[in-house]
Amino acid sequence: MKRIFLIVLDSFGVGAEPDAADFGDVGSNTLRSCSTSKLFAMPNMIAAGFGNLDGVDFLPKSEHPTAAIARLQELSRGKDTTIGHWEISGIVSPQPLPTYPHGFPEEVLKPFREQTGRGVLCNLPYSGTEVIKDYGRQHIETGDLIVYTSADSVFQIAAHEDVVPPEQLYEYCHIARKILKGKNGVGRVIARPFNGDWPYTRTPRRHDFSLEPPKQTLLDAVCAAGQDMIAIGKIHDIFAGRGMTEFSYTTSNADGMAQTLAAAKRDFTGLCFTNLVDFDMLYGHRRNIDGYANALHEFDTWLPSLLAELREDDLVMITADHGCDPGYLKHTDHTREYIPLVMFGKKIKPINLGTRAGFCDIAATAAELLGVRLDTPGKSFARDIT
Repeated sequence: MKRIFLIVLDSFGVGAEPDAADFGDVGSNTLRSCSTSKLFAMPNMIAAGFGNLDGVDFLPKSEHPTAAIARLQELSRGKDTTIGHWEISGIVSPQPLPTYPHGFPEEVLKPFREQTGRGVLCNLPYSGTEVIKDYGRQHIETGDLIVYTSADSVFQIAAHEDVVPPEQLYEYCHIARKILKGKNGVGRVIARPFNGDWPYTRTPRRHDFSLEPPKQTLLDAVCAAGQDMIAIGKIHDIFAGRGMTEFSYTTSNADGMAQTLAAAKRDFTGLCFTNLVDFDMLYGHRRNIDGYANALHEFDTWLPSLLAELREDDLVMITADHGCDPGYLKHTDHTREYIPLVMFGKKIKPINLGTRAGFCDIAATAAELLGVRLDTPGKSFARDIT
């Protein structure tokens, strides 16, 4: 293959994994919940064979699928964005990244306060929209930073843009990132700017500062081979800016799809890696079934325009990084789920690969098809689909 388009529908899980009980996610199923909405419609993905995936018994089957499909089970001990993308890129994480259900310890907060010159509010797991309602006024009065976390391995800093301009907030995140190493090496430090009057509104100037991957990734391998690695959306932040020849951020799913389509119209050799985050950020965590379903419909409607741009030696791989079931009411965090993999291309056989162990099979397959060397526990299925 000359070009691979790897698109992550952030949080689009397809059913609880066998160890979901370990994560408090028994019975979760992002796809099933979305399919209950009157706004759910994915005719192109269903024609591709999406309803033929293992465990999907609530969507129509395709007698003549147009794509190769598989259901992948996560090997890493986590259900967050960082670990999920690391595994997609070839790294299995046997140990979970640290989480802080009771807030961050003083060994983290003391140097953070000293180096930023600001106090800390909250320091608890919290909803991102609720935390600015509950602490926003106090933040504006005192200038103290709202620091909070979630079930994920994240250190989040919220600040009003009139009190802390975004660039200064990013600098505070750099400070936190340098502190949060070793046993306190959280997956991401996240800037969460907001503005307006109470109850306040989060702005699109969020920025993630990720822990650098501990080993070579598919992205690194593509660059080392002298090929192009185009990162679109959160990919730059998730991989700490490593392993890419160019990158761009996005303002929405629609923007991410537009940028991916623009890349498809270009001549390049290598990988275009896109993350579409609205599924997770706007609809999964906010438990908005209709919003999630409508976003899936918008993606499905856009998909034919991308497929129309495919050349003879192109491959499109559509997948996810974890679940975030909008119908799961026990919590509002990610859910431990299988992920789908749907693959289109002029040289791709419409085969059902069943259930495979490891998101890292994606990296192994992409590496083989692009002819790059990658050390990964993943098993390539390149010869099965071509």
